[in-house]
Amino acid sequence: MEFLFSGRVRRLAIVLFWCALVFSVVMALLPHPPELAADKMGDKFHHMLAFAVMTGLAMLAWPQAERLRIIERLSFLGALIEVAQAIPVLQRDCDIRDWLADTLSILVVASIFWLIERKRARQ
Repeated sequence: MEFLFSGRVRRLAIVLFWCALVFSVVMALLPHPPELAADKMGDKFHHMLAFAVMTGLAMLAWPQAERLRIIERLSFLGALIEVAQAIPVLQRDCDIRDWLADTLSILVVASIFWLIERKRARQ
């Protein structure tokens, strides 16, 4: 499990985190995003997948960071995306349930990392 927190994995996670963040924000703000294979799963699935991936990458990229701060900032990003989607020219829908889905997935992934870290600390 130690490999998850090595310098090489951390650097890769930082790059992938920023790529995932840019991709997620761009896709969320495009008036007509391209079709994806996951479209069949629905909009909430997109939200939860994007924020689960970003959370996992953030936890790997910044292992020394306060976990609540990562949770707070990613949840705030989800809220900002929803506010931006209220801009009429984007032709998107602002839905608090999307933000709740984002936050739920953030909490689930953060909890999994917390359990892994707790188990590592016992060994």
